[in-house]
Amino acid sequence: MNKGNNKENVVEISKNKIKWIRSLQLKKNRDEEGVFIVEGEKMVNEVISSYPNLIHTLIYTPDFQLTNMNLSGESYCVNQLSLDQASGLKTPNKAIAILKKIKTTLPTEDQLILALDGVQDPGNMGTILRIADWFGINHIICSPSTVEVYNPKVVQSSMGAVLRINVHYTDLKEYFRKTSMPVFAALLQGENIYRTKLSDIGIILLGNEGKGISRELYTHVSHQISIPRFGSAESLNVSVAAGIIVSEFKRNS
Repeated sequence: MNKGNNKENVVEISKNKIKWIRSLQLKKNRDEEGVFIVEGEKMVNEVISSYPNLIHTLIYTPDFQLTNMNLSGESYCVNQLSLDQASGLKTPNKAIAILKKIKTTLPTEDQLILALDGVQDPGNMGTILRIADWFGINHIICSPSTVEVYNPKVVQSSMGAVLRINVHYTDLKEYFRKTSMPVFAALLQGENIYRTKLSDIGIILLGNEGKGISRELYTHVSHQISIPRFGSAESLNVSVAAGIIVSEFKRNS
């Protein structure tokens, strides 16, 4: 249902609708509704172009060019004030899309996947999604303590990768117990990754920003790997480490 797409068709949306959109900043409300938020012209355009059936609700300003009228949900052309009130960004853009959560499938055991144990920072999570997207890794397995993939800050920093990567949350210890794939854990005491024989099939395990990988997972690790240090820095950001490690795996595949 389209409620307008030019200056003449600008409509008022209710305070309750704005309040509902704002409420989706909270995980419990996203879980209850089965939706998440995408903001910004570029990402919303990608959704409209490639994933129109995911759209639950779309609001946009008159200067946003709506290129596809065949959307699955409701769409409203609103004034900038209404969009600003609904937005969770400090500097709101031209469009906000409320999307239905994406159904994911578990990975088959013939590929390279990422596993995240307790990664907490939304920016790191979003960047790791982009890294996976860039290098053609289709699945990320996460511990329950890892930041939610539909956290608005994760969604924004993923730059659209959240729409393409299958992200699963599960007990990693149990998952590793059942898998036959090798597990490559990024650990400071691990073997130099540049001297390690790597595989194009397996699981790359990355840990929490401060605590690293949980000790209980060590028994399921088949290879401990590390990025050698040539300078004086104490550690690497987990998303930076992810980029280096995945690049090295792909270079050797």
